[in-house]
Amino acid sequence: MAKVLILGTVGAATGIAAVPLVVGALGFTAGGIAAGSLAASLMSSTAVAGGGAVAAGSTVAVLQSIGAAGLGAAGTGVAGTIGAVAGTLFALF
Repeated sequence: MAKVLILGTVGAATGIAAVPLVVGALGFTAGGIAAGSLAASLMSSTAVAGGGAVAAGSTVAVLQSIGAAGLGAAGTGVAGTIGAVAGTLFALF
């Protein structure tokens, strides 16, 4: 049982820390979307599909928000929960 608790906790912390790092590595940064990045490609595709605009609440908009401001309370909760579940499942195998 201690192994499950420990790996669940480590998983939660890893999930919370990893999301902003991964989002930044994709090119969603505090200064905007990085030129030539995967984020720029996604934004271009989304804008073309949206008739020249990126809709509020779209995946690109949400990822850019995380890149610019970090995870909010809800995002932290989701990332922590997913990480905890992954850590717990890892402990069971």
